[in-house]
Amino acid sequence: MSEKNVVRKQVTKEGLKKLEERLAELTGVRRAEVAEKLNIARGYGDLSENAEYDAAKNEQALLEAEIAELDALIRNVEVVENLHTSTDEVGVGSKVLVHYVEDDMDDTLVVVGALESDPMNNRISVECPVGAALLKAKAGETVLIDPPSGEAYHILIKKIELDK
Repeated sequence: MSEKNVVRKQVTKEGLKKLEERLAELTGVRRAEVAEKLNIARGYGDLSENAEYDAAKNEQALLEAEIAELDALIRNVEVVENLHTSTDEVGVGSKVLVHYVEDDMDDTLVVVGALESDPMNNRISVECPVGAALLKAKAGETVLIDPPSGEAYHILIKKIELDK
């Protein structure tokens, strides 16, 4: 696959740092733990009938798959420098005070790349219906959210700030 065809996920510097820390943990601490389990299991004798060895080999395979996936992900992210540096419109890294029109309720959302999405903490991905609808909108605008399931609703953008 050529470089042009690689889909790059947007991530902040903070998000990339977390991914790199996770990779370091997996390649350092977790690999050592799994290697120790394999060594201990080898000591139990006949490997063809050794359930502990089979379990450790399976754990090792899962670990190596996660490491490979994280490594590929890190190599193919687009780091969003200084996030979105404007408060004129919503972008990745914008902290948005919104008003749910139908519910008459306010909330604060942070628009992030898909890899940093954490809806339970109001960090929404630019790829989800709300994040996609908010992207490039300006304060004072009302956007329509039309989720794949459920009823459509409106969000009024009250204020745009930069996250952190």
